[in-house]
Amino acid sequence: MRQFLREIIQEWHTRELPKIKKREVDIHRYLTPTISKIVSIVGFRRSGKTYLLFDLAKTLNREDCLYINFEDERIPEDAAILTELSNILLEFYGDRKITLILDEIQNIPNWSKWLRRMLDTHRYTIFISGSSSKLSPAEIPTELRGRSLTVYLFPLSFAEYLEFLNKNIKNLSHGVILNILREYLIFGGFPEIALVERGKKYLIIEDYFSTFITRDIFERYNVRQKAAFKEVLRLLLNSTYFTINKIANILKNAGYNIGKGTLANYIHYLQESLFLYPVEFFSPKAKERIQYPRKAYFIDNFLIYRFTSGISSNISRLMENTVALELIKKTKKDPTLDIFYWKDYSQHEIDFVVKEHTNIKELIQVSYVASEIELNNREIKSLIKGSHVFNTSNLKIITWDLEKELKVKNKTITLIPLWKWLLQHKL
Repeated sequence: MRQFLREIIQEWHTRELPKIKKREVDIHRYLTPTISKIVSIVGFRRSGKTYLLFDLAKTLNREDCLYINFEDERIPEDAAILTELSNILLEFYGDRKITLILDEIQNIPNWSKWLRRMLDTHRYTIFISGSSSKLSPAEIPTELRGRSLTVYLFPLSFAEYLEFLNKNIKNLSHGVILNILREYLIFGGFPEIALVERGKKYLIIEDYFSTFITRDIFERYNVRQKAAFKEVLRLLLNSTYFTINKIANILKNAGYNIGKGTLANYIHYLQESLFLYPVEFFSPKAKERIQYPRKAYFIDNFLIYRFTSGISSNISRLMENTVALELIKKTKKDPTLDIFYWKDYSQHEIDFVVKEHTNIKELIQVSYVASEIELNNREIKSLIKGSHVFNTSNLKIITWDLEKELKVKNKTITLIPLWKWLLQHKL
């Protein structure tokens, strides 16, 4: 055990790091003595966490930092490895203060207690990453409460996607912008997929999907009814709304014998692995939120496009999923924000209700329209109804390619193309 830890450290000191493309998430600002906390980078598998950590390491002297990937097959998932690592760190670095960069450490038993001990020695600045919400503020173990900061990393935003492709929005024609946006909506924002030719994109996403199911679900949670879980996943991907009862009935009719408790666990696993982001119906009453169906959004559009039927993966749905992810990112950065959907008994429906503290900040519809004649009057009526229900005048429709302001019943509705909304802080 001690010998291969030595090998890992020696390999790190001689390893040539790959070329790194900058991301919008900046973790270098946490390299300061005034922040004596563990910094957790949380994100779905293959979203770029490792490269973000490599970028951090590039700014440090190689002798003053150590990167370890705990998914290395040489490292056993045994708490004893951490005790041994403590000794090896003293052997290699002595009492010098160094930066520990630890990837997927949550796979090791008692990892949080060991990290707390390492932090308390004051010898180490610690960055950790993982593809599980176990590193998030809501799930972090008790011994690290108040001792950690969480940074969320999602797949590429549209602005990052353009930079990865070396495209400057100011030099692109309108038609080219829409073409790139369509590619982004279909193929998503996984960094590796963004950089390869179209034919390889499908092979890579299938590998990601298979690895995710096997390692992040089946192995991590010891799922026994694998076929039933895959069917639940398929149903969710092909659904706009879902409830436990509805999925349970479909599975029962299909011959799967799983209880609602097990089904609820499966959905929880998908949330904990950062694959699924359910959005609740807005109501001040918790009971109503539970009773209404939830809307299903997913970590990347390509997973929807590749693994659902054509109807479920149309551009409208991909646009809405993209908007949802951008809003979810904002809620991760600002805990005073939250998002919901809303509808009433007259079938007025609003895609996103953005709440800040106790106030409704904004109402948003997403619509695949390029001209005013294509506008759905029901969406406009729903916004007007919602403006009265929630006492807000901030009304928006995110369109494919229509920009203007509508005046309806003394209300102003702003129509903005999706690409402009996604780049609103970059233009």
